[in-house]
Amino acid sequence: MSTTPPGHPEDQPQGHPQRWLILGVICLAQLTVLLDNTVLNVAIPSLTRELGAATSDIQWMINAYSLVQSGLLLTAGSAADRYGRKKMLIAGLVLFGIGSVVAGLADSTGRLIAARAGMGVGGALLLTTTLAVAMQVFTPAEHPKAIGIWSAVNALGFAAGPLLGGFILNHFWWGAIFLINLPVVALGLAAVVALVPESKSPRGDRPDLLGALLSTIGMTALVYAIISGPEHGWTSGRVLATDAVAVLVLAAFAYWESRIPYPMLDLHFFRDRRFTGAVAGAVLITFGMGGALFLLTQHLQFVLGYGPLEAGLRTAPLALAVVALNFSGLSAKWTARLGTPVSIALGMTLMSAGLVSIAMLAAHGYGGTLLGLLLIGAGAAVANPAMAHAIMSAIPPEKAGVGAGINGTLAEFGNGLGVAVLGAILNSRFAALIPVAAASLPAALASAGSQEERGRITDAFSSGLETSQLVGAVAVLLGGLLAAALLRRAERADSAVAVST
Repeated sequence: MSTTPPGHPEDQPQGHPQRWLILGVICLAQLTVLLDNTVLNVAIPSLTRELGAATSDIQWMINAYSLVQSGLLLTAGSAADRYGRKKMLIAGLVLFGIGSVVAGLADSTGRLIAARAGMGVGGALLLTTTLAVAMQVFTPAEHPKAIGIWSAVNALGFAAGPLLGGFILNHFWWGAIFLINLPVVALGLAAVVALVPESKSPRGDRPDLLGALLSTIGMTALVYAIISGPEHGWTSGRVLATDAVAVLVLAAFAYWESRIPYPMLDLHFFRDRRFTGAVAGAVLITFGMGGALFLLTQHLQFVLGYGPLEAGLRTAPLALAVVALNFSGLSAKWTARLGTPVSIALGMTLMSAGLVSIAMLAAHGYGGTLLGLLLIGAGAAVANPAMAHAIMSAIPPEKAGVGAGINGTLAEFGNGLGVAVLGAILNSRFAALIPVAAASLPAALASAGSQEERGRITDAFSSGLETSQLVGAVAVLLGGLLAAALLRRAERADSAVAVST
């Protein structure tokens, strides 16, 4: 018996009458969460000075948010499907707001770390429910455009975080970067209560508590291992032990999910070529883009000499390209005309070309970097919404929250893996070209005795950047071709079944 009330948007061919206003509300809530992924980076000097934060404290302030958020995405999506997406959206806003207050008024590093973890819980609920709600209030024909706008907000949040943080810190104390969330949370709560319809799975399955626990522990351990690898060494006892925990717990999660009649994550999804193709592409697209941009930011600051705010401004064209193409509806029109497989292949080919441009031309100034950023932005504007739509389309509507959780988990995993792997490639290449004792770029530049030596050091870093960006380009290109091939085969299989019936 369905719990969906009469007149629910799923039953309305035209979609919810206020669907575009609802999309604006949920995108505003999502933007706040995404800003807090990067806004703290520019406050590191202030936190070090005013709270006496050690390097390890700073790392936990940054990582507590992403660790908790990524670990809970699947569980949050499942809870939204079972208990109601509107309820979870409200709960996410409340938790995020409380965490922001505690963080903004924190007088110790421990309290700030705890507050960031609490914000991560709210962020996980918001990131999963926003996409799930969008899938409910729009008709299938409008899904590509709605997801395109949702994806554009992701890019905007990534780029705007450092810029907003830099602006606030120029005028206020560091706590203001968290307290500025409160007006947005208040507005979001009022709008969600008034506008967003309730929706949930009509099946009413029992909660999969053990699955939720295993997925949370396993994903948190996996992301922590990826984050810790570059700092502690991939073969260190800490990283290997965390890797072992992640593998064992996630294997137990997969076994449990395959045995129970009410799984949180139905493993049969992976038999769908559309789903597996989109999953493969989603991991590799974030692997290449996340890792490349992490390294590019260092290049802009350490090699080209830009400050943090200037570096943020010079990476902004990527996000602006995504926003322009998605908000204008151009990317959705291209996807409708070309089809999902071709759109993903085209988008990821453009992204790969952008990474090659950065690899080959970044050492010669900002022009090559700008070209690369615009190509990556154009490619992401086409490929990302198509990929998210493919994932969500392969999952039953009543599991929209879980689908959103899978999409978010893949993005977190791919981004972390890209930063770790491409960063390791750059560091190994850099260390091979300069004395091992000064294998970090800031330390090497500080110890340089002449301008000639500084030039040799920056050339070595540029060489490492070139190698790592080329690896990222290959990964993105292969991901696009693999995803397109699997999605094309799925479409042909569906067509054959339709003809036979």
